[in-house]
Formats: sequence, C-alpha cells, structure tokens
Amino acid sequence: MNVRTITVLGAGTMGHGVAHAAAASGFLTRLYDVSEAQLAKARTTVDGILRKTVELGKCSSADADAALARLSTTTDIGQALAETELVIETAPERMEIKIQLFEAIETHAPATAVVASNTSALSITEMAGTLSDPSRVAGMHFFNPVHKMKLIEIVRALESSPRALEVIEFVARQMRKETVLVREAPGFITSRVNASIGNEAFFMLMEGVASARDIDKALKLGLNHPMGPFELVDLVGLDTRLSILEYLHRSLGEKYRPCPLLAQYVKAGRLGKKVGKGVYEY
Repeated sequence: MNVRTITVLGAGTMGHGVAHAAAASGFLTRLYDVSEAQLAKARTTVDGILRKTVELGKCSSADADAALARLSTTTDIGQALAETELVIETAPERMEIKIQLFEAIETHAPATAVVASNTSALSITEMAGTLSDPSRVAGMHFFNPVHKMKLIEIVRALESSPRALEVIEFVARQMRKETVLVREAPGFITSRVNASIGNEAFFMLMEGVASARDIDKALKLGLNHPMGPFELVDLVGLDTRLSILEYLHRSLGEKYRPCPLLAQYVKAGRLGKKVGKGVYEY
C-alpha cells in the first residue's frame, strides 16, 4: 500500500492525537489549523507524549526525535494538502465546518488522495457529496486519547470504494490500532451507545437518583467500565456530547433528546477538562 504522506486537518484534541499516531508510525505528517497558537500547542503536546513514551521504555529517544521530525505544521491549507495521499479531517462536530474543509480538499488535494473523516456521528455521505469523486471518502473514527485508545471505527459511506477502505485499514494497522467496519448510520456503533449511557446518567443526576461521583463509581465497579459516564463526558467535552445527541435526536427520534441538565451545563460554559470545569472541576 503506497501511503507515505498524511495530512491532518484540525489541531485540536483529536487532531494532535491523530498527528502523533501518524508521525510515530512512520508517516510524513502535516498538521493544518487556522491558528498558529493552536499548532504550537499541538506540537508541544505531541512532543510531551513522545517523551513520556521514552520514559516508559516503549521507544528510544532517537525514535521519538525522528517521529517529531516527521511532523510539520502549517496554516496554509493549500500547502498542507499538496501531494498528500491520505487526508484525515478532525474538525469540530459541525457539518458546515467540515463541508468547508472538504471544499478545500476538492480544490487543493490530489484527485487520488483518500479522504477520511474523524466524525463521531455526522453523515460522511453528506461530506463526500461535496467532492467530484465521493468514492474516495470513508470514516476513520479515532477515540480520545488517541495514543492510548486502540480502536478505530472504519465507516463505509454510501459510495466508499474498496480502495478507500483498504487504505484506511492499512494506515490503522500501521498505527497498531484494532478496527471495526461499520455501515454508515447516525452515531455508528460507539457514539450511539455511549450517547445513550451518558444522557441517561445526566437524567439520573438531574432527578437526584445519585451523585455524579456515585454514578461514575457504580458503572466502573458494577459494570466494569474503565471510566464513569461523567468522567468520560468531561474528557470528550460536554459541547461535543450535546452536539452528537442533538444530531441523533434529529435523525433517530425522541429517545435521544438531550437531557436539559446537559444543555444547561453547556450554556453555563461547563464544557469539561478543556476549560477546567464540566461535571467536575479541575
């Protein structure tokens, strides 16, 4: 499989995680964002992950240096997309932002480049429809934190070609990830199930059934979940979870109506770890 260069669009939490995974796996990696400050922060974070890997004895200092050298950053989307072989879009879960990036891909990326979206719930078929060749698009859903989470959901959109799926599977294997293949449906597998659990936890909190800490403790010790639903939503971002639930509610009906308490937290700016407070304070 002839993939050497990967372009990651978006340098947020998922973007820098995907960029680290790509660079550490031997790919020349370009990370694009509109913000120089965000790119600098992302590069510092990737360096920190690599140094921690060295401390744990999982790679040598020379390998970490080589991985960081394979990572370049840019605010020039044309430069980011030129002569790339795989584009991984990691923008926020808003369709209008993703469509803008896909329009840029159509303009600047080679027509042979495979295009993957890291969306956790939105329609990849809709995004693909902005390209002259939608068959080169599929989903590549990573999980946070990318360097620790082993799964990638590969999502087959309406017109995804075997080649697009094969390229994404190859890159996932090079990143030492496990994969599942999902036919596109709202929320795929994990987001649909997880949104339901998290939403129900918010209803229980709103109703006074138990405290957030006790709900988290019950699911970790009673159901063997590695994280409680509130710990997880604080990590993912309450705004992201609300956006996913709103999409599932529109697509699949009333059982996905977001809990009013979740919406209230988002309106109050309690978005999770990224701002220092969500369900918990950090």
